[in-house]
Amino acid sequence: MSVSSGLNRVTLICCAVAAALLVTAVVVGRDSSAPTPQRADGRDVPTSTQTRDPSEPVDVIRPVSTVQAPTEISRRLFSASPIAVLADAADPEAQRVATATAVGLGVPVLVDTPEAPTELTRLGATQVLTFGRTQAVPGARAVPVDDAQAAAEVASLRGDEPAPSRTLDAIVLTRSEQANAVAVANARTAGAHVIELADADPRRNPEAAAYLAEHPQQPVIALGEAFAHVAYPLEVVRRDIQQPTGGYLALGGRTYTAMYGHPGAPQLGVLGEQGVRASVKRVERLARKYRRVSSSTFVPMFEIIATVASSSAGKDKDYSTETSVKKLLPLVDAAEKAGIYVVLDLQPGRTDFLTQARRYQSLLERPHVGLALDPEWRLKKKQKHLVQIGSVTAAEINRTSAWLADLTREKALPQKIFVLHQFSLSMIKNRSSLDTTRPELATVIHVDGSGPQGAKQDTWQVLRRNAPAGVGWGWKNFVDEDSPMLNARETWREVKPHPDLVTYQ
Repeated sequence: MSVSSGLNRVTLICCAVAAALLVTAVVVGRDSSAPTPQRADGRDVPTSTQTRDPSEPVDVIRPVSTVQAPTEISRRLFSASPIAVLADAADPEAQRVATATAVGLGVPVLVDTPEAPTELTRLGATQVLTFGRTQAVPGARAVPVDDAQAAAEVASLRGDEPAPSRTLDAIVLTRSEQANAVAVANARTAGAHVIELADADPRRNPEAAAYLAEHPQQPVIALGEAFAHVAYPLEVVRRDIQQPTGGYLALGGRTYTAMYGHPGAPQLGVLGEQGVRASVKRVERLARKYRRVSSSTFVPMFEIIATVASSSAGKDKDYSTETSVKKLLPLVDAAEKAGIYVVLDLQPGRTDFLTQARRYQSLLERPHVGLALDPEWRLKKKQKHLVQIGSVTAAEINRTSAWLADLTREKALPQKIFVLHQFSLSMIKNRSSLDTTRPELATVIHVDGSGPQGAKQDTWQVLRRNAPAGVGWGWKNFVDEDSPMLNARETWREVKPHPDLVTYQ
């Protein structure tokens, strides 16, 4: 948050998954060499098939409702079934009894939608048991919505022998088994292993992550919009792509303690007040101060100003001085060796954030390097630093984050920290439209602003209000400008909720 050429930082203090789509992901994996199981009467049970393109890591089916889901699962997991079950789409009790019947018979169950007759034809179902009001289909036989009569129907079709055993060699990830009971039943009948998750990200569930890692070649079918970006988390857990300090996620269960500045420029922050080795030792001492206060995990960090806001236009007329990768390498290399995370900070002047971020792609391809955008120093045409306070649109931030997320995924890197500096609501235009859904990035809104602690707390509260979903939070302590500056114990006690990132400038 500093300007080169001896300019002082301007201190301003601001004064001022939604409707749930029930989703399921299914992994198919039956041993093709195993004999086809048979019923007691000698007929083959339905067999599953893999229709997924093997070059794709996951088959995401979207959008889909809970009544469509059973048909979509059936299409992908069953090749044929002489018997099938069809349930009234508007009658939950009919669906419950129909599902129990299908499970007992070991056959697929569909909910009565316009697509259901086509799927029954594809399955080759010559006997269709219907429950509740359904459209007329060939081979249909109505069964009362009654557990006892449904059980008798199962017995008449299967005789007295128990249902054939199944090998659960696939995975179902569902946010709610109960809400998606019919689709889950089809998946289990086809040989799927079911795990209920609170969200669509396997990195957040150790059991799911472990199972996926143990079955790296199993094809995955993800059902529902919530799994739009599941390909990257899936690859992360299957390839065990972990953070430099361990774990799959950059945030959660840890706080970063950072020194901010530019190498060799003490006027721009504490990181530039000493050489590389001394900086490593100083940031490690900083982390230890917090470890003495709390049993939480604290990770040291360098936030390096890579492009420095300038008072002059320069040759490229952008009012920003871009530091060479070569000059940044000593700090970046030393940080990697010492287990220190790095964030490259951009102060772009009159150019845009994405243009500058691309300059540092070689550094951002390293697992321990993230990115920070500083809108205070993002100027419009004819604006100058310290004359106007800069700002950026959410659209520009989204373009930059999308590029960084794509790079992270393509290079199979662990999730990156993506920091947005802000001390005034006007600094990020249309903040509510920020895209924070990309699982490759952990977005942190860093609440800057120096001065009295009361004003800083007001800014903290204002910026947290109506913030985008899923963001982490950063707090900055100004060594020379805060009055007074909080020490480690005070920061941890007074800044609530605890920040994910605490930076010293």
